[in-house]
Amino acid sequence: MNIILIGYMGSGKSTIGKKLSEQLNFDFVDLDDYIQEKEGLTIPEIFKTKGEIYFRKKENTYLKEVLELNNVVVSLGGGTPCYGSNMEAILNAKDAHSIYLKLSIPNLVQRLSSEKSQRPLIAHLETDEDLTEFIGKHLFERSFYYRQSNQTLLTDGKSVEAITEEIIAGLF
Repeated sequence: MNIILIGYMGSGKSTIGKKLSEQLNFDFVDLDDYIQEKEGLTIPEIFKTKGEIYFRKKENTYLKEVLELNNVVVSLGGGTPCYGSNMEAILNAKDAHSIYLKLSIPNLVQRLSSEKSQRPLIAHLETDEDLTEFIGKHLFERSFYYRQSNQTLLTDGKSVEAITEEIIAGLF
């Protein structure tokens, strides 16, 4: 079985994924890290030098590679489910369970406000008001894809341990 964590940037996919993989004794793959390793560039460098379209094509290729693995927890980039045939690939992956980690907009703003420079899609936003508006718009656009996950988990106010336990309880 593979577990695929979906959600907006800053929703805790990587943190939860690492903890979950430890608990289940699965491998952990952060798709963004996987892409960076394969491409030899950071995500911001790929966006800057090769553009978002190049990135999204490579993201699809590498997602399909990762979905062929077994007993792995995969943390996706926030936009991954929304491009090309990615969500279809996720939903049709053999023995895969996708989980949408849903966090409220105020909590996303709080988490992302200090990380803007490392995140190409929000690096240009100057104020928390701009960030709130951007996230709200993006979540509206992306929710169609996120909601197709096998499971939605509300994570506001929950610890990493509580979220991990809730995921495991839902799997077995």
